[in-house]
Amino acid sequence: MEMVSLAEKLLQYGQSGACPMHMPGHKRNSPFSWMEPFARMDVTEIDGFDNLHGAEGILKDGMERMALLWGSRRSFFLVNGSTCGILAGIRSLTRPGDEILMARNCHKSVYHAVEVNQLKPVYLMPGVDGETGIAGSIRPEAVEALIKAHPKIRLAVLTSPTYEGVISDIASISAVLHRNGIPLMVDEAHGAHLGFSSRFPGGAVRAGADVVVQSLHKTLPSLTQTAAVHVCGERADEEALARELSIFETSSPSYLLMASIDSCVRLLEEQGEELFEAYGKRLDRLDQRLSGLSRIDIWGLRQRGDERERGFWGWDRSKLLIGCRKAGMTGPELMKRMRGRYQIELEMALGGYGLAMTSLCDTEEAFDRLAEALWALERLPSEGILPAIERPAAGLPLREAFSWEVKGKAKTPIALKSAAGRTSAEYVWCYPPGIPMIVPGEVISPEIAEGWREMEERGVELSSTYGGISKGLLYVTDEREGNSC
Repeated sequence: MEMVSLAEKLLQYGQSGACPMHMPGHKRNSPFSWMEPFARMDVTEIDGFDNLHGAEGILKDGMERMALLWGSRRSFFLVNGSTCGILAGIRSLTRPGDEILMARNCHKSVYHAVEVNQLKPVYLMPGVDGETGIAGSIRPEAVEALIKAHPKIRLAVLTSPTYEGVISDIASISAVLHRNGIPLMVDEAHGAHLGFSSRFPGGAVRAGADVVVQSLHKTLPSLTQTAAVHVCGERADEEALARELSIFETSSPSYLLMASIDSCVRLLEEQGEELFEAYGKRLDRLDQRLSGLSRIDIWGLRQRGDERERGFWGWDRSKLLIGCRKAGMTGPELMKRMRGRYQIELEMALGGYGLAMTSLCDTEEAFDRLAEALWALERLPSEGILPAIERPAAGLPLREAFSWEVKGKAKTPIALKSAAGRTSAEYVWCYPPGIPMIVPGEVISPEIAEGWREMEERGVELSSTYGGISKGLLYVTDEREGNSC
């Protein structure tokens, strides 16, 4: 007999009349109306509801169903987002002092794992597309060259698909790494939907990666913060990963979030093929509606024919990269106009493009609104284009630059206009997507400083480790220089 879903079990228990002399403090009887009906389903690890960090019952069943659905050796529910899976995964696959091969466009959580685990990063530098300004795919030959140059590398980490939807050849990259005894971990936070339909590319789980982290909430019908980590290859130790998850993931996981994961898995088991087929047809229709645009470029919906030459091995068609340079708009201006005139909220905007994320839950009506807005915006004038930000040069090892005091050096805040030539002691990024534009130890060139200034003036919000570069950027300097801003 099929086990009842976690959501159904929570609903039944909330109506059972049981008297809760345990956490949580709302006691399923909250005085706040906005908490209903959620409070009645919000329990802790009581009898019959299993324990995430030692699952033997309903949660174990749910995670086994997930592993079977994605094709992994073992899968884990995550309720702290992909971040905790990345931190735990890297910790389980490395030891302090190890060299790690990582794409320079990885999410900041990968950099944090490098810091926490005292690793030595070797950067994979993807090419940058001249038209869009976004990072291209990681090339297998670039991976092979770097592991030959750095024979002590113990782990490789890359992002596929990227925030913008760029996919790398995971199967070929895995083969290169595995020939050299190196495991591959893929941040597939934006690709949990891949591999469920022939209308979309396959995912990293079945392409040979050893550990794959996914954010279910980003592209599938699941609540924010829900994610998964999959153990696929033999080079990953599932018990070591489970132990690290007990460190980096909360010991009080939300049953509402876990019920959301379980329900998402069940939906895909039962209706996935049908849902993705209908979703693919809606995207095809949207593509037809947008095919006549001339001043606004749409990347992602269709193959243009020159992707490989431009450094894109593959593309996730659920991500619509809206290029607006030909229409005389910056990405932030596009985003502002879509919001103000058409009540369409894009996922993010940078430089000369905006990103519209779609999912199988988008309706025909939503796609029609998007198409109508883009046709109208193509004819509107705007200001000039933001400059592309160049890649920074390395100055100091990341961990050394991030330390408060190392070898007689100290960190000092300095105004952005005076930061050129300094070695940064902070991360600087836009969120989204959360990919560092500069990391501690990299040098701030005059072009980078000027590009940041223009971005802020044009409405792009930049964040930094200690609160925002408008307050001054911390940099590494000789103590004799003083502490002036």
